Parts: sequence; C-alpha cells; structure tokens
Amino acid sequence: MSVLLEVCVDSFASVKAARAGGADRLEVCGPLATGGTTPSRGFVEYCVEASGLPVMLMIRPHNGDFHYDDDDVAIMRRDITIAKEIGVTGVVFGALRKDGAIDEAVCESLLNAAGDLQTTFHRAFDVTPQPLDAFEQIQRLGFSRVLTSGQQASAIDGSALLRELVKRSSKTRVLAGAGIGASNVRRLVEETGLSEVHASASRAVTDAKPTDNAVSFGEGRRVTDPDLVRSLKAELARICH
Repeated sequence: MSVLLEVCVDSFASVKAARAGGADRLEVCGPLATGGTTPSRGFVEYCVEASGLPVMLMIRPHNGDFHYDDDDVAIMRRDITIAKEIGVTGVVFGALRKDGAIDEAVCESLLNAAGDLQTTFHRAFDVTPQPLDAFEQIQRLGFSRVLTSGQQASAIDGSALLRELVKRSSKTRVLAGAGIGASNVRRLVEETGLSEVHASASRAVTDAKPTDNAVSFGEGRRVTDPDLVRSLKAELARICH
C-alpha cells in the first residue's frame, strides 16, 4: 500500500515546488509562520485551476487559540461555501471549547456546511487534554481524517500516540505532520502504520533589505523545495506495508 504525501503551502511558489517534487495533495493556507489561516480566494482559485493536485483548504479565521465565537463560525461557514464554489477537494478546520475539549456543536455546524467535501480536523487536536477520547469524538462526528503530531513537537516523538490512533481508526484516517523529512519518514510509517503524511518540505528564504531600514513586515519566510519533496517521495516508495 502506498503512503500519500500531503504538502502544506502558503504561496504559489511552494505549490509549483510541491507539484514538481511529486506531492499527492496540497493543504493550502495563509501564512504558515502563524500555523496557517484561511488564505485569499484568489490564491485558492489559482491553486485549484493551476496546480493539477487535490486541494485541502484551511478554514481558520485567526491565529492563536481554536475557540470560536458566533461571528467566527459564521465567517468559517461562509469560507466553506466559497470553497465549494471554487471546487476544492476538502476543508481543514478544528474547534475547541475553552477547556480544550472538542467543541462538537461548532464542528457539527462546519461539517454540515462542508457537505460532501473531505474534512480534516487539524492540529488543534494536539492540545486537547484527552486525545484518545477526542479522537473517538472526531470519528463519531464524521471527519475524513485528523492531522496530528501525536501531541508532541514532532511526529517522530509522538509515534506512540500515532500508532495507537491508527489502531483505533475505523472511519477517520490519521495524517501525521510536524518535523517529517526524508531522514525519518520511513521509520515513522513503519512504527505507526500510517498511510498519509504531511510536511512543508521547505527551506528558509532570505529576502535582501536595506541594512539601515528599521521597518520590518515579517521575516523567516519559507518556500517548499522540490528536492525535499522528491526525497520524501523516494523514501515513501521504499516502504512496504
């Protein structure tokens, strides 16, 4: 069984690199430096039209926590409606209560808006206090998959929980992300039984700027590297389930 590679992108330069390297699917986001938020309609439309790859769209109205008020939810529902008009493959979202538990009411509202689209519960899962219970809730709600690092800084460190989630998976696939590269992806998949992995496969881009200018509009931009994607795909191709 082959292992699917999803690449998360926040620019079309990264989209082109992911495609050139052989990515199987895209997660399209606003700035990944903030964990990813809902990107512009123009960017999403361009990705769907020009990438030639399935597009999962991040639905996240703000960075920071994953607790959403009524206005946030109304905006998220509108973004999902727009996503369906554009023709994405699916949407990516997650909602928590203030105590960190899954907010089932908000999730149900967004799942209803998504209809037949694929749905990924994103890494809000990684800050829930009872991950096994949360995973069962996510399965009952009907999400297609959950993106998680196994509640650790990297997926390889969270492999024990990932393995347990894969064992418990009946309707919801486990998509592992965080710190995944060619050097560890085979070990991760072989230890956990994962069938999907998620990575940015990116390198830092240094933009030149005047040395005497104290004004900054953000630094540390990263762009997907096609060679890193190719290396990941090559390692995944060597795995036999």
